[in-house]
Amino acid sequence: MNQIQPRLISVDPVWQRIADEARHAIDASPAMGAMYHAGILQHDSFDAALAYRIAMKLASSEMPAQTIREIADDAYRADTSLTQAARADLVATMDRDPACHRFLQPLMFFKGYQAVQAYRLSHRLWTDGARDLAYFVQMRVSEVFGVDIHPAARIGKGLMIDHAHSIVVGETAVVGDNVSMLHSVTLGGTGKQEEQRHPTIRDGVLIGAGAKVLGNITIGHCSRIAAGSVVLHDVPPMKTVAGVPAKIVGEAGCSQPALSMNQILGVDSTDI
Repeated sequence: MNQIQPRLISVDPVWQRIADEARHAIDASPAMGAMYHAGILQHDSFDAALAYRIAMKLASSEMPAQTIREIADDAYRADTSLTQAARADLVATMDRDPACHRFLQPLMFFKGYQAVQAYRLSHRLWTDGARDLAYFVQMRVSEVFGVDIHPAARIGKGLMIDHAHSIVVGETAVVGDNVSMLHSVTLGGTGKQEEQRHPTIRDGVLIGAGAKVLGNITIGHCSRIAAGSVVLHDVPPMKTVAGVPAKIVGEAGCSQPALSMNQILGVDSTDI
């Protein structure tokens, strides 16, 4: 005798938590109800809510929100790594930003998080050959968020960009996993050659506000770049550099500076 098998219900604790936070937020501030319903509660998944949010932020008279939403929905269905990275970025922001107290905050309010997810969409479009569309997304991200990340740049998961104003990441830049950077960071190129001309940032690096990392150089894993520094040469792993031009001023200070956001500098310096 055949038995009816119980239906398997997918469980998404991150999405469930975001929805619960939205309901609590509406109870606390009913004036936000329409925004939270439209942005979170009317959707049945994190993917759908993220596509909606990106579409609402990037829409313009040249391209309506519905078109951008359909593009994002198609990308998320085709490539689940996009939303896997978005979840990792969300957790990174929650863990590392002391101003972040709820998962819904980055999704709804933090331009650094939103800009990175829009970049991830543009990168998918770029690799799929839809390069004019990728450029359009890059343009709108720059106009709306003040963040300019070339769609060809390669960025790992678990990225946290705090404040995010005036971030610039060039075409051939490579950023590893679990990197943290603050506002006004530039990963810039030197010269006009088309090959690798931007930095490679290894896993776990912390880049302070206003730092400029220029040229085809490598920043070793779990190193720190102090605020306002100009880095022109390779940095060994697990070191702290500071100054213009940057010099080694000590060890990284801890095993995972990008996670701890520890920006206390050493006192001894050595040219790099």
